[in-house]
Amino acid sequence: MTLVLIALGAAVGAPLRYLTDRFVQSRHDSAFPWGTLTVNIVGSLVLGLVSGLPFVWSALLGTGFCGALTTYSTFSYETLKLAQSGARFYAVMNVVASVVAGLGAAAVGMLLATAFSA
Repeated sequence: MTLVLIALGAAVGAPLRYLTDRFVQSRHDSAFPWGTLTVNIVGSLVLGLVSGLPFVWSALLGTGFCGALTTYSTFSYETLKLAQSGARFYAVMNVVASVVAGLGAAAVGMLLATAFSA
């Protein structure tokens, strides 16, 4: 049953990642990967929110949905591509923004989850 829940969450998260990435990136005339940054921050927030939920929900939303929505591999690839193309400032800013904003979003999600469960 857990595997089915994870697959269902991923079936929603993966297309949403693609659509969100394309939507956000199409609105920026820049080499900076705004779409990937956006999905990773949103996924971190959602994962923080579901961190206190029962296992069945964390499997569906945390592992399935957030696992498919967020993308470390694309973040890594795009960062290396920026560095190799000479856009080193963008590469460094992508790393800093992704780590700081991702951790911040997860922390906010966890705080919200705690506040709502009290």
